Amino acid sequence: MTDPAKTMTPSAHPAAKDQAASESANSQSKFDVVRLSTRRLLKRGAISNLTNLIARLHPADVARVIMNLDAPQERRTVFELVEGVAEQGKVVSELSDEMILELLEDRNAADIAWMLRTVPTDDVADILGVLPDEVAKNILPLMKAEESQEVANLMAYPKGTAGSIMTTEFFSLPEETTAREAIQRLQQATKAETVFYVYATDRERRLTGVVSLRELLVVAPTAPLKSMLFRDVISVNVGTAQKEVASQVANYNLLAIPVIDAEHRLVGIITVDDVVDVIRDEDTKDMLKMAGATEEDAQMSTPSLVAAGLRFPWLFTNLAGSLVSGFILWWFRFTIQEVVAVVTFIPVIAAMGGNLGIQSSTLIIRGLATGRVDHSDIWKVVFREFRIGLLLGVICGVLLFLTGWVWQGNGYLGMVVGGAILITFLISSSMATVTPLLLRKFHVDPAVAAGPFITTAMDITGVSIYLGFATMMLEYLR
Repeated sequence: MTDPAKTMTPSAHPAAKDQAASESANSQSKFDVVRLSTRRLLKRGAISNLTNLIARLHPADVARVIMNLDAPQERRTVFELVEGVAEQGKVVSELSDEMILELLEDRNAADIAWMLRTVPTDDVADILGVLPDEVAKNILPLMKAEESQEVANLMAYPKGTAGSIMTTEFFSLPEETTAREAIQRLQQATKAETVFYVYATDRERRLTGVVSLRELLVVAPTAPLKSMLFRDVISVNVGTAQKEVASQVANYNLLAIPVIDAEHRLVGIITVDDVVDVIRDEDTKDMLKMAGATEEDAQMSTPSLVAAGLRFPWLFTNLAGSLVSGFILWWFRFTIQEVVAVVTFIPVIAAMGGNLGIQSSTLIIRGLATGRVDHSDIWKVVFREFRIGLLLGVICGVLLFLTGWVWQGNGYLGMVVGGAILITFLISSSMATVTPLLLRKFHVDPAVAAGPFITTAMDITGVSIYLGFATMMLEYLR
């Protein structure tokens, strides 16, 4: 039987990659034209032309246009020009959280409920989760009883779990169903999410297996599903973190993954389009954390005072580290007074050590996030980064040795700065490798803590090593 967990992958031929890149650039170019045209029509007040333009756009493109407009009134105007409340609902499902709040804040519950009537229940749950609790509570009773209950159930799951992002509109059949009956049911399945696989359940609705659509077409019409099931199904629990869900889908090349509860009952599925959103959101979170920023700060609508408060803790870490570096310079002030040329290489040592540390820690943090690095690999990874640090230290050390010798006319100064950068690189690469792994072991997010810590620590360490070497070699540097 064909393993439904396996799917075809795009060609890796260079021509295919060039075509994909060209199409991506072309798509971006088209959107830029649409965005600029929208702004020009808004400025001219050409509402009729703008309405015609919006009517030709996909809801996702309309949402992108809205989010790229600067003025709230312009965003609201474009949204109101979307023809039909059902189409407006599709646009809302593509908007960011802050845009949803902005555009729906003055709408009454009945209007919002009517707008969302054709939106998938998982998207409705996401939208209501953004709105104030009182508004969401008023909207739920106005929806169809079945849909209202499904949305309420989805909203009950903790944010960021498989249960919160799954859809309950999936296609499943009892395992006794024949192939002929399954095909007939498939033809009548108008409400289900895009059907990639047919999931089979027992009488208690426990997931027992999955069958590919191709398999249904090639077996005898009277064959029951249980005779053709692939029973080693890749599934996730309702409480599984969304990052783990995305990892499972990526690892096994799935188009959809079933979600089960504690009793192994099939309660929903997560499709690949939702997983793409998860990957994008998780990557954004990781990049913001590594930069010492937050999701709230990333929203350009955040008040300046609030944004400053969110950034200050990370800047304070660097401020404290810089003060310690300043103290070290004061401690070695007599060395600097004796050989002023030493000052020339202080910025180089401080910057190079921190940069190498950030490179190493970024690779480790990314490896931890994707599952490619585990605690069992710790020594392998440490030795690898140590070797890289050694090679880079030798190369940079030789270059700085030559620079100190030629520029300052002092071979001993070149030896000091070259040796300092070599030792700094070895410490930096080792520290940057071990720190994220240790943080993860103690349940601290390495994306948050590793960057500021490593940068500050290597500034202090690099300067200390360099000036310590210079003090030891002082009589040769005069």
